Amino acid sequence: MRASRLVSVLLLLQNRGRLTAAQLAAELEVSERTVYRDIGALLVSGVPIRAITGPEGGYQLLDGYRTRLTGLTAAEAESLFVAGIPYAAAGLGLVGTLSGAQLKLLAALPQQARDRATGFSERFYFDAPNWYAEPDQTRFLGAVTDATWSQHRLRIRYRRWEAPQEVERVIEPFGVVLKAGRWYVVARVEGSLRTFRISRILELDTMDEEFTRPADFDLTAHWTRYLAELSVRLRAQEAVVRLSPAAVALLPDLWPPDAVRAVADTGGAPDAEGWVTARIPIENPEHAVRELLPLGAEFEVLEPAALRQRVAAATAALAARHADATTAGCPPPGKSAPR
Repeated sequence: MRASRLVSVLLLLQNRGRLTAAQLAAELEVSERTVYRDIGALLVSGVPIRAITGPEGGYQLLDGYRTRLTGLTAAEAESLFVAGIPYAAAGLGLVGTLSGAQLKLLAALPQQARDRATGFSERFYFDAPNWYAEPDQTRFLGAVTDATWSQHRLRIRYRRWEAPQEVERVIEPFGVVLKAGRWYVVARVEGSLRTFRISRILELDTMDEEFTRPADFDLTAHWTRYLAELSVRLRAQEAVVRLSPAAVALLPDLWPPDAVRAVADTGGAPDAEGWVTARIPIENPEHAVRELLPLGAEFEVLEPAALRQRVAAATAALAARHADATTAGCPPPGKSAPR
Protein backbone atom coordinates (compact mmCIF):
# COMPACT_ATOMS: atom_id res chain seq x y z
CA MET A 1 0.00 0.00 0.00
CA ARG A 2 2.79 2.46 0.90
CA ALA A 3 4.71 1.74 -2.30
CA SER A 4 1.61 2.55 -4.34
CA ARG A 5 1.14 5.78 -2.38
CA LEU A 6 4.77 6.83 -2.95
CA VAL A 7 4.25 6.38 -6.68
CA SER A 8 1.11 8.50 -6.44
CA VAL A 9 2.99 11.29 -4.64
CA LEU A 10 5.66 11.25 -7.32
CA LEU A 11 3.13 11.32 -10.17
CA LEU A 12 1.07 14.08 -8.57
CA LEU A 13 4.16 16.29 -8.28
CA GLN A 14 5.15 15.46 -11.85
CA ASN A 15 1.73 16.19 -13.34
CA ARG A 16 0.61 19.17 -11.25
CA GLY A 17 3.83 20.91 -10.27
CA ARG A 18 4.12 22.46 -6.82
CA LEU A 19 1.77 21.06 -4.15
CA THR A 20 1.60 21.66 -0.41
CA ALA A 21 1.56 18.87 2.16
CA ALA A 22 -2.10 19.68 2.83
CA GLN A 23 -2.97 19.34 -0.86
CA LEU A 24 -1.14 16.03 -1.14
CA ALA A 25 -2.81 14.75 2.02
CA ALA A 26 -6.26 15.66 0.71
CA GLU A 27 -5.57 14.03 -2.65
CA LEU A 28 -4.29 10.80 -1.11
CA GLU A 29 -6.73 10.81 1.81
CA VAL A 30 -3.97 10.54 4.42
CA SER A 31 -2.62 12.82 7.16
CA GLU A 32 -0.02 15.53 6.56
CA ARG A 33 2.31 13.61 8.88
CA THR A 34 2.10 10.66 6.47
CA VAL A 35 2.93 12.99 3.57
CA TYR A 36 6.04 14.23 5.37
CA ARG A 37 7.20 10.63 5.89
CA ASP A 38 6.51 9.79 2.23
CA ILE A 39 8.45 12.83 1.00
CA GLY A 40 11.36 11.78 3.20
CA ALA A 41 11.26 8.26 1.79
CA LEU A 42 11.32 9.58 -1.77
CA LEU A 43 14.30 11.84 -0.95
CA VAL A 44 16.22 8.89 0.52
CA SER A 45 15.51 6.89 -2.65
CA GLY A 46 17.10 9.63 -4.76
CA VAL A 47 14.04 11.48 -6.09
CA PRO A 48 15.02 15.20 -6.37
CA ILE A 49 12.19 16.94 -4.49
CA ARG A 50 12.57 20.57 -3.51
CA ALA A 51 10.82 21.97 -0.42
CA ILE A 52 9.87 25.64 -0.79
CA THR A 53 8.87 27.65 2.27
CA GLY A 54 6.60 30.67 2.53
CA PRO A 55 2.98 31.40 1.57
CA GLU A 56 3.55 30.13 -1.98
CA GLY A 57 5.59 27.18 -0.81
CA GLY A 58 5.18 23.45 -1.16
CA TYR A 59 6.94 20.51 -2.72
CA GLN A 60 8.00 20.21 -6.33
CA LEU A 61 10.33 18.12 -8.44
CA LEU A 62 13.53 19.69 -9.69
CA ASP A 63 13.24 21.01 -13.23
CA GLY A 64 13.77 18.36 -15.86
CA TYR A 65 13.11 15.35 -13.63
CA ARG A 66 10.52 12.93 -14.95
CA THR A 67 9.78 9.37 -13.97
CA ARG A 68 9.12 6.79 -16.66
CA LEU A 69 7.22 4.62 -14.19
CA THR A 70 3.84 4.14 -15.87
CA GLY A 71 3.06 0.44 -15.36
CA LEU A 72 -0.70 0.00 -14.94
CA THR A 73 -2.22 -2.58 -12.64
CA ALA A 74 -4.91 -4.88 -14.07
CA ALA A 75 -7.66 -2.99 -12.23
CA GLU A 76 -6.38 0.36 -13.51
CA ALA A 77 -6.24 -0.94 -17.07
CA GLU A 78 -9.86 -2.13 -16.77
CA SER A 79 -10.95 1.26 -15.46
CA LEU A 80 -9.62 3.03 -18.58
CA PHE A 81 -12.41 1.45 -20.62
CA VAL A 82 -14.97 3.43 -18.60
CA ALA A 83 -12.81 6.49 -17.97
CA GLY A 84 -15.27 8.74 -19.80
CA ILE A 85 -18.29 7.52 -17.83
CA PRO A 86 -18.00 8.30 -14.09
CA TYR A 87 -21.39 6.67 -13.44
CA ALA A 88 -20.09 3.37 -14.80
CA ALA A 89 -16.82 3.61 -12.89
CA ALA A 90 -18.70 4.24 -9.65
CA GLY A 91 -21.10 1.37 -10.27
CA LEU A 92 -18.25 -1.07 -10.86
CA GLY A 93 -16.24 0.20 -7.87
CA LEU A 94 -13.40 1.55 -10.03
CA VAL A 95 -13.27 5.17 -8.88
CA GLY A 96 -10.01 4.74 -6.94
CA THR A 97 -8.25 2.72 -9.62
CA LEU A 98 -9.50 5.13 -12.27
CA SER A 99 -7.75 8.02 -10.51
CA GLY A 100 -4.51 6.03 -10.30
CA ALA A 101 -4.70 5.04 -13.94
CA GLN A 102 -5.28 8.62 -15.07
CA LEU A 103 -2.27 9.82 -13.08
CA LYS A 104 -0.01 7.20 -14.65
CA LEU A 105 -1.36 7.86 -18.10
CA LEU A 106 -0.77 11.61 -17.75
CA ALA A 107 2.76 10.98 -16.53
CA ALA A 108 3.56 9.06 -19.71
CA LEU A 109 2.34 11.81 -22.03
CA PRO A 110 4.39 14.73 -23.37
CA GLN A 111 3.39 18.16 -22.08
CA GLN A 112 1.22 19.14 -25.06
CA ALA A 113 -0.72 15.89 -25.01
CA ARG A 114 -1.02 16.04 -21.21
CA ASP A 115 -2.50 19.54 -21.40
CA ARG A 116 -5.00 18.35 -24.02
CA ALA A 117 -6.04 15.34 -21.96
CA THR A 118 -6.52 17.49 -18.87
CA GLY A 119 -8.45 20.06 -20.87
CA PHE A 120 -10.72 17.39 -22.29
CA SER A 121 -11.78 16.22 -18.83
CA GLU A 122 -12.47 19.84 -17.87
CA ARG A 123 -14.72 20.46 -20.88
CA PHE A 124 -16.63 17.20 -21.43
CA TYR A 125 -18.74 15.13 -19.07
CA PHE A 126 -20.74 12.00 -19.88
CA ASP A 127 -23.93 11.46 -17.88
CA ALA A 128 -25.32 7.98 -18.57
CA PRO A 129 -28.73 7.85 -16.81
CA ASN A 130 -31.93 8.96 -18.50
CA TRP A 131 -33.65 12.23 -17.66
CA TYR A 132 -36.22 12.08 -14.86
CA ALA A 133 -35.30 8.52 -13.93
CA GLU A 134 -34.02 7.27 -10.60
CA PRO A 135 -30.77 5.28 -10.84
CA ASP A 136 -31.16 1.53 -10.61
CA GLN A 137 -30.68 0.02 -7.16
CA THR A 138 -28.04 -2.55 -8.07
CA ARG A 139 -26.92 -4.08 -4.79
CA PHE A 140 -25.88 -7.27 -6.62
CA LEU A 141 -23.83 -5.53 -9.33
CA GLY A 142 -20.53 -6.30 -7.60
CA ALA A 143 -21.37 -9.98 -7.17
CA VAL A 144 -22.50 -10.28 -10.79
CA THR A 145 -19.32 -8.56 -11.99
CA ASP A 146 -17.11 -10.83 -9.88
CA ALA A 147 -18.87 -13.94 -11.18
CA THR A 148 -18.51 -12.67 -14.75
CA TRP A 149 -14.73 -12.37 -14.28
CA SER A 150 -14.26 -15.63 -12.38
CA GLN A 151 -16.76 -17.54 -14.57
CA HIS A 152 -18.81 -18.89 -11.69
CA ARG A 153 -22.46 -19.81 -11.99
CA LEU A 154 -25.04 -17.77 -10.10
CA ARG A 155 -28.32 -18.92 -8.60
CA ILE A 156 -30.73 -15.98 -8.63
CA ARG A 157 -34.32 -15.25 -7.70
CA TYR A 158 -35.58 -12.81 -10.30
CA ARG A 159 -38.65 -10.60 -10.70
CA ARG A 160 -39.96 -10.37 -14.26
CA TRP A 161 -42.99 -8.75 -15.93
CA GLU A 162 -44.95 -11.85 -16.91
CA ALA A 163 -46.47 -14.47 -14.63
CA PRO A 164 -45.13 -16.11 -12.63
CA GLN A 165 -43.35 -12.89 -11.71
CA GLU A 166 -40.76 -14.41 -9.36
CA VAL A 167 -38.62 -17.20 -10.79
CA GLU A 168 -35.41 -18.95 -9.83
CA ARG A 169 -32.68 -19.39 -12.41
CA VAL A 170 -29.11 -20.70 -12.56
CA ILE A 171 -27.21 -18.40 -14.91
CA GLU A 172 -23.73 -18.26 -16.42
CA PRO A 173 -22.83 -14.54 -16.73
CA PHE A 174 -21.02 -13.71 -19.98
CA GLY A 175 -21.01 -9.90 -19.74
CA VAL A 176 -22.36 -6.80 -17.99
CA VAL A 177 -23.92 -3.92 -19.95
CA LEU A 178 -24.84 -0.37 -18.90
CA LYS A 179 -27.78 0.85 -21.01
CA ALA A 180 -29.38 4.26 -20.36
CA GLY A 181 -28.44 4.20 -16.68
CA ARG A 182 -29.60 0.61 -16.16
CA TRP A 183 -27.34 -2.39 -15.61
CA TYR A 184 -27.94 -5.71 -17.37
CA VAL A 185 -26.18 -9.08 -17.37
CA VAL A 186 -26.05 -11.21 -20.50
CA ALA A 187 -26.04 -14.82 -19.34
CA ARG A 188 -26.44 -18.36 -20.60
CA VAL A 189 -29.42 -20.21 -19.17
CA GLU A 190 -29.96 -23.85 -20.13
CA GLY A 191 -27.95 -23.41 -23.31
CA SER A 192 -29.49 -20.13 -24.56
CA LEU A 193 -28.47 -16.52 -24.03
CA ARG A 194 -30.80 -14.35 -21.96
CA THR A 195 -30.67 -10.76 -20.65
CA PHE A 196 -31.47 -9.93 -17.02
CA ARG A 197 -31.85 -6.48 -15.49
CA ILE A 198 -29.64 -6.55 -12.40
CA SER A 199 -31.93 -4.35 -10.30
CA ARG A 200 -34.63 -7.02 -10.57
CA ILE A 201 -32.48 -9.68 -8.94
CA LEU A 202 -34.08 -10.31 -5.54
CA GLU A 203 -31.63 -12.87 -4.21
CA LEU A 204 -28.24 -14.07 -5.42
CA ASP A 205 -25.94 -16.93 -4.50
CA THR A 206 -22.53 -17.44 -6.09
CA MET A 207 -22.07 -21.14 -6.72
CA ASP A 208 -18.83 -23.11 -6.52
CA GLU A 209 -19.39 -24.44 -10.04
CA GLU A 210 -17.40 -22.77 -12.81
CA PHE A 211 -18.40 -22.54 -16.47
CA THR A 212 -16.53 -22.06 -19.73
CA ARG A 213 -17.22 -18.86 -21.60
CA PRO A 214 -17.01 -19.34 -25.40
CA ALA A 215 -13.76 -17.87 -26.70
CA ASP A 216 -15.53 -16.36 -29.71
CA PHE A 217 -18.29 -14.60 -27.74
CA ASP A 218 -18.35 -10.88 -28.63
CA LEU A 219 -20.39 -8.90 -26.09
CA THR A 220 -20.61 -5.75 -28.23
CA ALA A 221 -21.78 -7.64 -31.31
CA HIS A 222 -24.27 -9.67 -29.26
CA TRP A 223 -25.78 -6.60 -27.60
CA THR A 224 -26.13 -4.72 -30.88
CA ARG A 225 -27.87 -7.70 -32.45
CA TYR A 226 -30.06 -8.20 -29.35
CA LEU A 227 -31.33 -4.58 -29.43
CA ALA A 228 -32.18 -4.83 -33.13
CA GLU A 229 -34.02 -8.12 -32.68
CA LEU A 230 -35.83 -6.83 -29.57
CA SER A 231 -37.16 -3.82 -31.45
CA VAL A 232 -38.52 -6.01 -34.25
CA ARG A 233 -39.99 -8.56 -31.85
CA LEU A 234 -41.69 -6.04 -29.58
CA ARG A 235 -43.06 -3.88 -32.41
CA ALA A 236 -44.45 -6.47 -34.76
CA GLN A 237 -47.74 -4.61 -35.35
CA GLU A 238 -48.38 -1.42 -37.32
CA ALA A 239 -50.59 1.66 -37.05
CA VAL A 240 -51.48 4.44 -39.47
CA VAL A 241 -51.62 7.87 -37.86
CA ARG A 242 -51.97 11.52 -38.89
CA LEU A 243 -49.61 13.90 -37.13
CA SER A 244 -49.61 17.67 -36.93
CA PRO A 245 -46.38 19.66 -37.41
CA ALA A 246 -46.29 20.20 -33.64
CA ALA A 247 -46.54 16.45 -33.04
CA VAL A 248 -43.75 15.68 -35.50
CA ALA A 249 -41.52 18.16 -33.68
CA LEU A 250 -42.23 16.44 -30.35
CA LEU A 251 -41.55 12.89 -31.53
CA PRO A 252 -37.78 12.70 -30.84
CA ASP A 253 -38.42 13.49 -27.18
CA LEU A 254 -41.39 11.13 -26.77
CA TRP A 255 -41.05 8.15 -29.10
CA PRO A 256 -38.39 5.46 -29.58
CA PRO A 257 -36.02 5.96 -32.52
CA ASP A 258 -37.61 3.26 -34.73
CA ALA A 259 -41.01 5.00 -34.57
CA VAL A 260 -39.44 8.40 -35.30
CA ARG A 261 -37.61 6.93 -38.31
CA ALA A 262 -40.84 5.33 -39.52
CA VAL A 263 -42.57 8.72 -39.58
CA ALA A 264 -39.69 10.24 -41.54
CA ASP A 265 -39.63 7.30 -43.99
CA THR A 266 -43.39 6.90 -44.59
CA GLY A 267 -44.82 10.32 -43.80
CA GLY A 268 -44.77 11.65 -47.34
CA ALA A 269 -45.86 15.18 -48.22
CA PRO A 270 -48.00 17.17 -45.72
CA ASP A 271 -51.69 17.61 -46.52
CA ALA A 272 -53.49 20.95 -46.84
CA GLU A 273 -53.44 21.38 -43.05
CA GLY A 274 -49.74 20.55 -42.80
CA TRP A 275 -50.38 17.12 -41.25
CA VAL A 276 -48.57 13.98 -42.40
CA THR A 277 -49.90 10.43 -42.54
CA ALA A 278 -47.38 7.76 -41.55
CA ARG A 279 -47.12 4.09 -40.72
CA ILE A 280 -45.49 3.40 -37.35
CA PRO A 281 -44.50 0.13 -35.63
CA ILE A 282 -46.38 -0.59 -32.38
CA GLU A 283 -46.23 -3.32 -29.76
CA ASN A 284 -50.02 -3.57 -29.36
CA PRO A 285 -53.00 -1.14 -29.19
CA GLU A 286 -52.89 -0.87 -25.39
CA HIS A 287 -49.21 0.07 -25.36
CA ALA A 288 -49.63 2.39 -28.35
CA VAL A 289 -52.29 4.45 -26.56
CA ARG A 290 -49.77 5.30 -23.83
CA GLU A 291 -47.28 6.49 -26.46
CA LEU A 292 -49.82 8.54 -28.43
CA LEU A 293 -51.67 10.36 -25.64
CA PRO A 294 -48.70 12.59 -24.69
CA LEU A 295 -49.18 14.22 -28.13
CA GLY A 296 -52.50 15.68 -26.92
CA ALA A 297 -54.82 16.70 -29.73
CA GLU A 298 -52.01 16.73 -32.32
CA PHE A 299 -52.66 13.25 -33.74
CA GLU A 300 -55.39 11.06 -35.25
CA VAL A 301 -55.37 7.27 -35.50
CA LEU A 302 -56.64 5.94 -38.85
CA GLU A 303 -55.78 2.25 -38.43
CA PRO A 304 -56.20 -0.23 -36.83
CA ALA A 305 -59.78 0.17 -35.65
CA ALA A 306 -58.93 -1.36 -32.24
CA LEU A 307 -56.36 1.37 -31.54
CA ARG A 308 -58.69 4.12 -32.77
CA GLN A 309 -61.39 2.83 -30.41
CA ARG A 310 -58.99 2.70 -27.47
CA VAL A 311 -57.85 6.28 -28.08
CA ALA A 312 -61.48 7.43 -28.34
CA ALA A 313 -62.38 5.66 -25.08
CA ALA A 314 -59.36 7.07 -23.23
CA THR A 315 -59.94 10.65 -24.39
CA ALA A 316 -63.71 10.39 -23.68
CA ALA A 317 -62.98 9.27 -20.12
CA LEU A 318 -60.48 12.09 -19.73
CA ALA A 319 -62.97 14.63 -21.05
CA ALA A 320 -65.68 13.33 -18.72
CA ARG A 321 -63.43 13.79 -15.70
CA HIS A 322 -62.84 17.40 -16.71
CA ALA A 323 -66.37 18.22 -17.88
CA ASP A 324 -67.12 20.25 -14.75
CA ALA A 325 -63.95 22.35 -15.08
CA THR A 326 -65.90 25.59 -15.61
CA THR A 327 -68.18 25.03 -12.62
CA ALA A 328 -65.19 24.16 -10.43
CA GLY A 329 -63.62 27.56 -10.97
CA CYS A 330 -61.48 26.73 -14.03
CA PRO A 331 -62.08 29.06 -16.98
CA PRO A 332 -62.95 27.52 -20.36
CA PRO A 333 -60.25 27.60 -23.06
CA GLY A 334 -59.51 31.11 -24.26
CA LYS A 335 -61.02 32.80 -21.21
CA SER A 336 -59.24 34.48 -18.33
CA ALA A 337 -59.95 33.57 -14.75
CA PRO A 338 -62.03 36.21 -12.88
CA ARG A 339 -60.14 38.58 -10.65
